[in-house]
Amino acid sequence: MKKLFSLFLAVALVGCILSFAGAALAADKIGVSMPTQSLQRWNQDGANMKSLLEAAGYEVDLQFGGNNEVPVQVSQLENMISGGCKVLVVAAIDGSSLTTVLADAKAQGIQVIAYDRLIMNTDAVSYYATFDNFRVGVLQGTFIRDQLKLDSASGPFNIELFTGDPGDNNIIFFFDGALSILKPYIDSGKLVVKSGQVERAQAATPNWSTESAQTRMENLITSQGYGPNGTKLDAVLSSNDSVANGITNALVGAGYTAANFPLLTGQDCDVTSMKNILAGTQSMSIFKDTRTLAAQVVTMVDAIMKGSAPEINDTKTYDNGTGVIPSFLCEPVFCTKDNYRALLIDSGYYTEAQLTQ
Repeated sequence: MKKLFSLFLAVALVGCILSFAGAALAADKIGVSMPTQSLQRWNQDGANMKSLLEAAGYEVDLQFGGNNEVPVQVSQLENMISGGCKVLVVAAIDGSSLTTVLADAKAQGIQVIAYDRLIMNTDAVSYYATFDNFRVGVLQGTFIRDQLKLDSASGPFNIELFTGDPGDNNIIFFFDGALSILKPYIDSGKLVVKSGQVERAQAATPNWSTESAQTRMENLITSQGYGPNGTKLDAVLSSNDSVANGITNALVGAGYTAANFPLLTGQDCDVTSMKNILAGTQSMSIFKDTRTLAAQVVTMVDAIMKGSAPEINDTKTYDNGTGVIPSFLCEPVFCTKDNYRALLIDSGYYTEAQLTQ
């Protein structure tokens, strides 16, 4: 009987040890909320983040908000909060739509990192990780200025302006950055926006939609008489690649070819746009290496989980309506057919086959 009791006690003790060990080994869960799987860049961002967080020892709940569907993203965040996530990394579909759900996160002590899109009007956001979005616009505007030789050529040159979704706070920085370079030439008459659509709201593209951008460009072609044999269009400012793709579709449909294509900017170096750049129907795209941004966010998450302050490099720029959010800004660069190989192929971001097939 004594031996049987000892054996029972030993088994129970081992069970307790294993139970405690299992609890100790259980990984902390991090929630990652991306806006959609319909754009290549968000798939890459999500995959990069998940891979790096898991390599750092965390369990990851990665969710995509349908096709940019706010109610879907809100529901997913609710599940992450109730599911025990310790930190939320959120790329918001609509920067002003998450106030209530993130208030619940704050009430439970869950810290929130806004990812590449500032979440507005909530004090639940602890940190913001993004690229220098004003710099993105400056690079696009500078490219147009330099390619048209606006400081030496007589002009005038015709340009039209496109930016992204009005619910995305980033368009303020993209558009204002570009206009910080281009507006003096618009004011002097060297650059002419024939449509008169020079305000951010007039240039906005709901949901960054390729189809909406194509429709608007088609309307501009018709109303302003742009075409290879009509009114010359020298440049189109586009804040990102999904919008640029719609513009390209409209211009190709109007008869433009690589030989006479207007200057066209973009952002994200999506595969379709890179193929267009190599074909001569898009001029440049801003390369924001999402591997760099994802790696920075992982270090921020790790610091939070270890009880220390994450590295930040901006404490002045990004006010979400409740105060300035401590931020880390990564540096964007511009990509053209002249430097794409070093930026994208040699770095392993893409394979040659992805851009040539």
